[in-house]
Amino acid sequence: MKSIRLVLLFLPFLGFAQNKLIVEVDGVKSSLGSINIAVYNKEEGFLKFESVFLSDSAQANAGKTMVQINDLPNGEYALAVFHDENGNNKLDTNWLGIPREPIGFSQARMKTFGPPSFKECAFQMTSDKAIKIDL
Repeated sequence: MKSIRLVLLFLPFLGFAQNKLIVEVDGVKSSLGSINIAVYNKEEGFLKFESVFLSDSAQANAGKTMVQINDLPNGEYALAVFHDENGNNKLDTNWLGIPREPIGFSQARMKTFGPPSFKECAFQMTSDKAIKIDL
């Protein structure tokens, strides 16, 4: 009887799979600064700092930098990545708002007149996954 109660107690948590996402960032020009990754889980607020679902960073390595994000539940996500070369923890832009530091997105590239949409960048997480992003 106790074992049935334990199973019932933990049953709600069994549906929330936690996945590992490995992000391979290619085209890193130098080992200065860090590679910053913002994970978004909804279209509303995409690319807005206050709407980030989860973020992580790693020391930049020239050529390729790997970042591992753990405990990501099943769902739809989109990533925005930038190389914070000067280490000021923000994406530097010019007076028009155009990035001065290298940026990249999951599944999409920067457009001529702005960034891609959430839907263009979105991918599904249902198990551990590796994704490659070019800066």
